[in-house]
Amino acid sequence: MSVSVLPRYRPGLRRLHWLTAVLVAVAYVLIEQRNLFPRGSGERAAMMQGHYWTGLAIWLLLWWRLALRAGGATPPITPPLPGWQAGLSRLLHLALYAFLLAMPLLGLATAWTDDKPLYLPFTDFALPALLAPDKDLAHRLEDLHGSIGEAFYWVIGLHIVAALYHHWWRRDDTLRRML
Repeated sequence: MSVSVLPRYRPGLRRLHWLTAVLVAVAYVLIEQRNLFPRGSGERAAMMQGHYWTGLAIWLLLWWRLALRAGGATPPITPPLPGWQAGLSRLLHLALYAFLLAMPLLGLATAWTDDKPLYLPFTDFALPALLAPDKDLAHRLEDLHGSIGEAFYWVIGLHIVAALYHHWWRRDDTLRRML
C-alpha cells in the first residue's frame, strides 16, 4: 500500500513564513498601541524601539527566506491553478516580498531623518544614523511608511482570504503546502 505525500515547502521556509507573519503582527501591535502611553514616556519609547527592531528582524529574515527560496523549487499546487490565478498569485507574492523589503528600510529612514536614535536592545548604544536629520523629509517618509503599511494590511488580508478560498472552496493544497 503506497501513501501519497503532498508536496510541501521545506520546513525552514514554512517556519520563516509563520515567524514573519507573527513578527508583522507584533510590529503592527507595537505601533498601534504606542498611543496608550504619553509622548516622551519610557513606555512609548520602548514600543517604538520594539517596532523598529521587529521591522529590522523581518527585513533580515526576508533575506534568509529569499536564500532558501532560491535553493529549491516551489511545490506545485494540486490541482493546478488556472493561468489567471497563477498570475495573480505571483503578483501578490511579489508585492508581499516588496513590502517586507521596503517597509523596514523606509521606517529606518524615517527614524534617522527624524533624529530618533535606534538603540541596541537593552543598551544605551545607538546605531549610527546614515541619513542627516531633516524634519520635512521625516514627515513625508512617515506618511509614506504609514500609507504603504495600511495598504499592505489589505494585501496581507487578501493573502489570507486567498489561502482560505483555496483550502475551503477550491479544495486544493495551496494552504497545506505551508502548514
